[in-house]
Amino acid sequence: MSSNASRARRVVVTGYGALSPLGHSATESWNNLIAGKCGVVKLEGEGYDKLPCRIAARISPPIDLTKHFSKSDLRTMAPATAYSLIAAQEALERAQWLPQSKEERERTGVAVGMGMIDLDDVCETAEALKRSYNRVSPYFVTRILPNMAAGQISIKHSFHGPNHAVSTACATGAHAIGDAFRFIEHGDADVMVCGGAEACISPLSIAAFARMRALSTSFNDCPEAASRPFEKNRDGFVMGEGAAILILEELQHAVARGAKIYGEMLGYGLSGDASHLTSPSDSGTGAVLSMTRALQSANIDITQVGYINAHATSTPLGDAIESKAIHTVFGEHSKNLAVSSTKGAHGHLLGSAGNLETLFTILACDTGLIPATINHTESDIDLQLNYVPNTSQKWNHDSNAQRIALKNAFGFGGTNATLCISQYKNNV
Repeated sequence: MSSNASRARRVVVTGYGALSPLGHSATESWNNLIAGKCGVVKLEGEGYDKLPCRIAARISPPIDLTKHFSKSDLRTMAPATAYSLIAAQEALERAQWLPQSKEERERTGVAVGMGMIDLDDVCETAEALKRSYNRVSPYFVTRILPNMAAGQISIKHSFHGPNHAVSTACATGAHAIGDAFRFIEHGDADVMVCGGAEACISPLSIAAFARMRALSTSFNDCPEAASRPFEKNRDGFVMGEGAAILILEELQHAVARGAKIYGEMLGYGLSGDASHLTSPSDSGTGAVLSMTRALQSANIDITQVGYINAHATSTPLGDAIESKAIHTVFGEHSKNLAVSSTKGAHGHLLGSAGNLETLFTILACDTGLIPATINHTESDIDLQLNYVPNTSQKWNHDSNAQRIALKNAFGFGGTNATLCISQYKNNV
């Protein structure tokens, strides 16, 4: 594989952490994903019983945040921010990057986004204001600002590099990683802590998405079967929650300190559908442009890609359009691709979807195991793509070549991101 001549700095992955519906750590989440487990559960409690959708992918068992933070700390942060701090700690420890010197901290940045604020917090604060102005928490604003996950991580670890937050709906996590990749590529930092977090499951958010007819409503009595990307009778996505954080690092910086390298970031593509607020363009133009630009950024040929971790959320329209876009970009090579959506197992984490799935894509490149699309038996999309049904597959490729993958993430407003990721080989 030829490297991009215009890029002097290669960017590798040296750490990762996660808190997801599949586990309380990245390792547990990955092992449960490969084992075909599902984190979608019934929603219990007042407010959900009269909704058309009564399922979600929750962190299970629920994590006791008081074991990780003091009560005074928890007053200052939304649950999503707390999740991001836990995932970041795991990622930094795995990377063995806990810098002490002023120079190292100034060259370490944070790019962590959030798709939606905690609507329960907004509702509760609105009720508090009805009772008295003095009942409004002075921390309310800092809990709901989307950049507070990035801010809290930066403050906790004294990182003085770029402090960046992205909020691009369901493309948030992928955009945050892509932006971090470019910060390192262009010399703004040597190390970036990046990803996304989401914790907005509530009766109001479920009701709002259900009113849009975006959520699955046919599997309330069988939640583990509800999220079914590419499946013929898919009827909408399942909302999820969690956080996933990556440590990206300039290659020579990582090598110099003897860091273990899990993968390499090769390219980043972005586009806009310029079509509709919530639906992808029928032609798939935005997805085509995003994937094409990621390939161009990575300076690789389509035949070098072996796997695509799809955005596919289990909606009738979106899954079909993404499949068509993949076929448009890859043509005859499409029959050689594995295309899976891990959302069948963990639901759709909205602003934390692209980053969790990027983590899984990195591990697929590293281990040679491609995670499955669960709940898949029959597709109505006649493109003869290998959707990796129900059981993980070994990566089928030339053993002398790098394993290379794309990760797609698309969001409301027509915003698209594609990351190009590879197995790390030090002789390339």
